[in-house]
Amino acid sequence: MKGAFPGLGTVINVAAIVIGSLLGMGVGHRLPDRTRWVVTDCLGLTTLLMAGLMAFSVTDPSLTSAVGVGAPILIVLGSLLIGGITGSLLRIEGRLEDLAGIIQARLARRPRLVGAQEAGQGHEARERFIEGWLSASLLFCVGPLTILGSLSDGLGMGIDQLSLKAVLDGFAAIAFASSFGVGVLFSAVSVALVQGFLTLLGVLLGSMLPDAHIAALTATGGLLLVGIALRLLRVREIPVGDLLPALVVAPVLTQLVVLLR
Repeated sequence: MKGAFPGLGTVINVAAIVIGSLLGMGVGHRLPDRTRWVVTDCLGLTTLLMAGLMAFSVTDPSLTSAVGVGAPILIVLGSLLIGGITGSLLRIEGRLEDLAGIIQARLARRPRLVGAQEAGQGHEARERFIEGWLSASLLFCVGPLTILGSLSDGLGMGIDQLSLKAVLDGFAAIAFASSFGVGVLFSAVSVALVQGFLTLLGVLLGSMLPDAHIAALTATGGLLLVGIALRLLRVREIPVGDLLPALVVAPVLTQLVVLLR
């Protein structure tokens, strides 16, 4: 859909997440715990599938032709190491959890908004809110459709990619909210901020990244999604928030290798 105002794709995406979250919260309390866990497991497995498809971008022809055959894996590894060390020193994961805890604590004083059961669960409700907000925000914000769709929207090339993402995120929000509750609803704010910023970049800077840089970023983002999947499947609590700087490091390392060749 060309000719629409910049940001329309993000507006549609956010609306889909809000509607999906409300629907999920509406039916979530009617589901037994074993059903919620099954839903979460399905999300974990699907996230793992999405992660594998994204990580496969490490073999993208545009990337291998730009940096060589052996360099893409080293670029992804270097991005994760540098980004992870930076994120851990900055305590990104901890700060995100603290912020989510503050939001949840304030919402707990408004049982009409979060529900009496959610407000009365104390520490368990806080952890559930944090996990829902973090997992949903990272899943909705880390991916090629987020970057490419937002940039395309800003460049005036249409909102087709973000429209597709809105459908996917809406259905995922239903499943997430049925398990994690109101935290998933607040992931819409994260999506609005991230995609709004990327759309603005598209408007101001034009085409920001070449295909090779996008491929490196996508492959790195795929491994971050693996971390989210492992958390959802209760295999290991990987601090994915601390790894977020890797998404900035990946295109920078790619450019460095291109210059050194």
